[in-house]
Parts: sequence; C-alpha cells; structure tokens
Amino acid sequence: MEKSNMAKLLVLGLAATAAGVAAKTLYSRTGKARKEKRSIDKKNSTIPKGKAYFVGGGLGSLAGAAYLIRDGKMPGNQITIFEGMPIFGGSNDGIGTPEKGFVCRGGRMLNEETYENFWELFRSIPSLGNPDRSVTDEILDFDHAHPTSAKARLIDKDGNILNVKSMGFTQSERMALLRLMNTPEEKLDDMTIEEWFADMPHFFTTNFWYMWQTTFAFQKWSSLFEFRRYMRRMILEFSRIDTLEGVTRTPLNQYDSVIRPLEAYLRKEGVVFAENCTVTDIDFAEVEGITAKVLHLNDLGITRTLELEENDICIMTNACMTDSATLGDLYTPAPAPVLKPISGELWSMVAAKKQGLGNPYPFFGDISETNWESFTVTSKGNRLLKLIENYSGNTPGSGALMTFKDSSWLMSIVVAAQPHFVNQPMDQTIFWGYGLYTDRLGDYVKKPMKDCTGEELLTELLFHLHMQDHKDEVMADVINVIPCMMPYVDAQFQPRKMADRPEVVPDGSTNFAMISQFVEIPEDMVFTEEYSVRAARIAVYTLMGIDKKICPVTPHAKNPGVLLKAVQTAYR
Repeated sequence: MEKSNMAKLLVLGLAATAAGVAAKTLYSRTGKARKEKRSIDKKNSTIPKGKAYFVGGGLGSLAGAAYLIRDGKMPGNQITIFEGMPIFGGSNDGIGTPEKGFVCRGGRMLNEETYENFWELFRSIPSLGNPDRSVTDEILDFDHAHPTSAKARLIDKDGNILNVKSMGFTQSERMALLRLMNTPEEKLDDMTIEEWFADMPHFFTTNFWYMWQTTFAFQKWSSLFEFRRYMRRMILEFSRIDTLEGVTRTPLNQYDSVIRPLEAYLRKEGVVFAENCTVTDIDFAEVEGITAKVLHLNDLGITRTLELEENDICIMTNACMTDSATLGDLYTPAPAPVLKPISGELWSMVAAKKQGLGNPYPFFGDISETNWESFTVTSKGNRLLKLIENYSGNTPGSGALMTFKDSSWLMSIVVAAQPHFVNQPMDQTIFWGYGLYTDRLGDYVKKPMKDCTGEELLTELLFHLHMQDHKDEVMADVINVIPCMMPYVDAQFQPRKMADRPEVVPDGSTNFAMISQFVEIPEDMVFTEEYSVRAARIAVYTLMGIDKKICPVTPHAKNPGVLLKAVQTAYR
C-alpha cells in the first residue's frame, strides 16, 4: 500500500468522528435541559423521599438499583424490581443441574477497553467468593490469567482450519467501509448492510464478514446504523478479530459471575425483589409531558394496581432480546415459540399513550429475520473437549468462537474454561454453540435447525468437526444437549429509523425512563452489557438530578495509532 493512500485513509478515519461527537453533545445538552425542567429538585434532599420502581429484572434494572443506592443515596427498601419470571438477570443466564444438564442461551462478550460504565459499577460490587475484592477485579484478574487467542477461528467444509490473518477485502470494499464510517447516521434510516454493499457480493464471502458476523451475530439484513456503530466502537477488535484477543472472559458464566453478586449486594441493601410479578400496563397522568402514575400488575395471577406518588420514579425495560425463548432437550426440539413478547407488548401499549416513546414494530415484526438457536452440551468427563482441544489447538477457555463457515446453519461453538457453572461437578464438562440460519436444512442432518433435537444438533457438529467416527463414544458420555430457540435475539439489530428507539429519558418526562437494548444512546452499541449499564446510569442520574459524570464512550476511533493499525489490518 502506498503511503499517500494510507495517509488518506487515516485522515478519513479521523474525520469520521464528527457526526458522533455532534450527536453526543446534543444528547448531553438535552439531558441538562431536562434536569432543569424537573419540578422536584432531588439534589437538595439528603435522603430521597420517593420510591423507585423497575419494570423488568435484567442487568439494566439491577444496575439502576445499584446506582440509586450508591450515587442517589436512596435506601434499598425504597426500591422495588418487578420481574415476571422466578429468576433475575434477564438475558444474562446460566442455569441447570448436574442431573439434567446446563444451559447457556448465549455468551456475553466483555471488553476491558470499551465497557467503561460496566467496570466502574462493578468496582463497587463485592465478589461473592471474596468480599474484600470487587467483581471487576475478580473478572479482570481471571481474564489476565486466561488470555484469549483463538487458533481455529474459521473452519471449512473439509475440516481445514483456515488462515484468516487477511481480511480478504478488495479495494472497493475497503473504500466502502471507510465511506460508511464517514456517513452521518441521519442518512442511514432503514438501511441494511446488504444495501450498502449491494454491488459488492464478494464482501459477504470475506474472512472479515464471517468473523465479524458470527462474533456479534449480524445478518446481511441487519441495520446499517448498528454495523457502523460497531465498526467505530469496536475498531480495536478489527485488528484482532482473527484471534479475538480483546475478549474479556468471566470466571464462570455471566449469571454466576455478574448477576449473582449484584443481586446479593442489592438484597443486602434491602431492595425488594418481586419475582413472578408482571407489569402489564402503565398509566400516565393526563397532563402535558410524561408522568407515570399507575402500574398494572399481574402478581402470580392476581391483578392489582400500584399508584406512584409525587416523588416516585419508574424505570421500564422496554424490550428483551430473549423474550419468548423455548428449551428442548437431547430427544426433543425446542418448541416453536409463542410469539407474544411480553416486554414488547408493554412497550407497544405505552408508546400508544405518549409521543416520544419509540416504535417497537421494526424490532418485533419479523421473527424470520430476528431468530437464531443455541445449544448447550453437558457431558460426563472431558472426552469431547479433549478431541476439540487437540483439533483446535486451544485449551478450554483460551480460544473463542470456532465457526464452520460452510455450515448451512452457519454454526459456531465456544468452549469456556471449566467449570463454567458454580454447581458444575469437576467430572462434568460443558460448551455451547449457536447457528444463525435455523430454517435451512443441515448438511448432514437433513432437517431445519429449529426442528432438531439436541442429539441431532450434536451429530451435525461432529460431522463438521470430522469426528463422526467418535460419535458413539461421545454420545455415551452426553448427559444432555439443550437447544434454545430465541425468536427475538437479533431484534435490536433490525433496520430502523432513528426515532424508533426512544431516548432513555424521553423529552418532557418527569419521572419515567426506559432502559434496554432498545433505547437510543448516541455512539454506543447494542447487544452488550455496557449498553444496559450505561442506559441505567443515564436514567438514574437524569431522573434523580445526580450531578456526577457518566463515563463517556472512549474515542478509540479518534486514536491515530488505533486507526493506523486498522488500516494496516484492512490491507493484510
């Protein structure tokens, strides 16, 4: 590559930050104005008089409760979290038993350099195993002791581990990516990735696309907004996408490593956890602006209402990506989901009552575009994991996604460090995988992925690993293979207009906010732990008038060294 061309690309990359900076400035100004408009000045109160109600018990709500206690000085017993399920944590799951097998619906990729508010919050949360240490310290110490460096990122149909150091771009594809990073988001309403590369079908056969797609679960029809934000926010990962060395691993699954210590902290502080209690509707005051007044509850089948008082606040999870998920087992496919997303329905109802609360339809309108299926394998002993280790060159926990690029389901697997569950016996091993194309027939099991039993999913995997000769001995060790169908797991990536996602605290709100992967936070990227935590922090600080800085998005896309490395990677 000529130096003049490299310099040109570098300048273009530096210029690409302008639109994002402007959006962030506008957002901070509107947030400041909104605080000034509030009729109740909570900053002047040592102990807040009102109560806080969280709708949904995922990471965002738990983080919001922690911020209220730590920075809002609200007593825990003034905070209630409503959750329709019997367990908290939302999409951060990790459940099961040694007898029936374990389940990971997916894996959350953490990142030490980009999850600014996540790490800051969890420095305040004590580890369950060692209360003198924080969860942040516990995770980072474990990760530094178990660094990731994938040696088998892409595998072809013949079982060959591919050399993926080159991204495989043509010059026109490189320039198209740079143009995208320079294009203001307001010009990208409703556009898909495929539309941007419409005259470049080769782009979707590059090493880059297979690795980027399966690392973050993008589809060709995913939102160009989100693809652009990922390219900017995760530009550090662009230069190491072939090894995924930037992935930060938790000691156990994210439920055990993240949710359980956070929940324990909140319970110790007196927070009220109302499980099996669904908020079915929210009424607003019939005045100008947005003031939540009444929550309608279904509490274990009993309907009741809760009226908010003058100083109360309500923070609602407006949608959940794992809504309506179903589980199968070794001999049973995951049942077809009942397409009635509880969180999405509530969002629809409140959005119809007040302007500025977004539009759920683009996200929940087409499950053929938003579903994929995962599966978790639990085995006696480590026979299968040893076979995978010998094949991949990675010990459990040192690798990352192994993607079978020619798989009709586009299947990938991840083998974490063992044990992966707090109650997992030392003589059991687990790993999980997923496929993005559930309607297609398998290459060896001639059924759509969504119709396959756990045994059939594992059989398909063994053929892609070219380990079919070991099938009988592997199956003899298997305790369970649990398929999980998730109809809306990619919903946050759907093409949309800028206005379809509401602001965390909508204009005119006095006591109401929304948090989830379906709210709008300029410059940040959805489908991450950081997005949930950042949304919660914005909601709490804005509604409570807390004059404390929220960790900004680290501007890696402005860093000349990072940009130069990205340019060099594009030309490898």
